[in-house]
Amino acid sequence: MAKITLKGNEINTSGELPAVGSDAPAFSLTAGDLSNKGLGDYSGKKVLLNIVPSLDTATCAASARKFNENFNSRDDAVCLVISCDLPFAQGRFCTAEGLENVVSLSLMKSKAFAKDYGLLITDGPLEGLCSRAIIIVEDGKVTYTQQVPEIVDEPDYDAALKALG
Repeated sequence: MAKITLKGNEINTSGELPAVGSDAPAFSLTAGDLSNKGLGDYSGKKVLLNIVPSLDTATCAASARKFNENFNSRDDAVCLVISCDLPFAQGRFCTAEGLENVVSLSLMKSKAFAKDYGLLITDGPLEGLCSRAIIIVEDGKVTYTQQVPEIVDEPDYDAALKALG
């Protein structure tokens, strides 16, 4: 289990992020049209998983906007913004923000993704949501991870984008 903080108060996750070099766990998340999406749907692309607790917070919204800016001309990669928000709320957020270069996916149907990736917050006021993390997957392998230690902080965009290439 990883120990992270929420405004300085320690909280825990269900596990650790997958190790760099390991196989990325398969997943099934819910898209805006309520279809299921997994890593196989993005075959042939580098996949940046921008995992956030909820797009309805300033930090989560900022990270979605930042990656949207950086994916406007990328054909080799896709950014998946993953949260526990309902797909309908994710869609409204992306439409209102003009986000067209990221794909929002929801844990609406199952928390298996959060458990398999070690991201499920297990205590504190955000229990049941995902911790903030960045994971990059290429050819089914984890190539980069960042567990943001203080959940209200933004991820290291420069490091993630450099790792993405």
